[in-house]
Amino acid sequence: MEAERLIEVGRRALADSRGALDVMAEAWQAQALARAVGSRLALCGPMELRSEARALGEIGAGCSALDHPTVISGGARAAQLSGIGEVRPALAGLALLLGEAGIALVGVACDTGEDGLYWQCIEAMDAADESLDRVHGMLRRLAEREREPQRARERDGPYGIRGPAPSATGS
Repeated sequence: MEAERLIEVGRRALADSRGALDVMAEAWQAQALARAVGSRLALCGPMELRSEARALGEIGAGCSALDHPTVISGGARAAQLSGIGEVRPALAGLALLLGEAGIALVGVACDTGEDGLYWQCIEAMDAADESLDRVHGMLRRLAEREREPQRARERDGPYGIRGPAPSATGS
C-alpha cells in the first residue's frame, strides 16, 4: 500500500481509538510506519534526504512497542508499505500522524494512574517527537531544494549572468 494511504489509515485508526491501550497501539503503529518510510527514503529517496531518513528509520528500533498484543494480532501496518509516490505529501501526512499520536499520548499519560503505562507513554512521546523533528528537517530540505533555482535567478539579476547587453553606441 502506498505511504499516503497507509498514513491516512493510521490517522483514522488513531482518531477512532478508545482507551489507553488502543491509543498506545496506534502510536506504536505510527512509529513503525515512520521507521518504514525513513528506511525506504534512505534507500531510494532524494539524496539530500537520505541521512535524515536513515536516522528516522532507526528511531525507536530497539523499543518493545511492536510486542504489544494489539500490534501483534493485527500486525504492523508498516509492513504493507509498497512505495512512496510523492515525497513531500507523504512526509507532510506523516508529520500530521506523528503530531496527532503525540497529542493522544499526552492525554493517556495525563489520565493514567499506572506507573508503567505512564512511562511507556513518555517513551512513545519521545520517539514520536524525535521522528517529527526528522520529518520536519526533511521537509525543510525539500523546500530549500525547490527554492534554489529561484535564488539563482535572483542572483543573476534581470539580464542573466552576463548583465545587460552592450549598447550599440559603444558607451
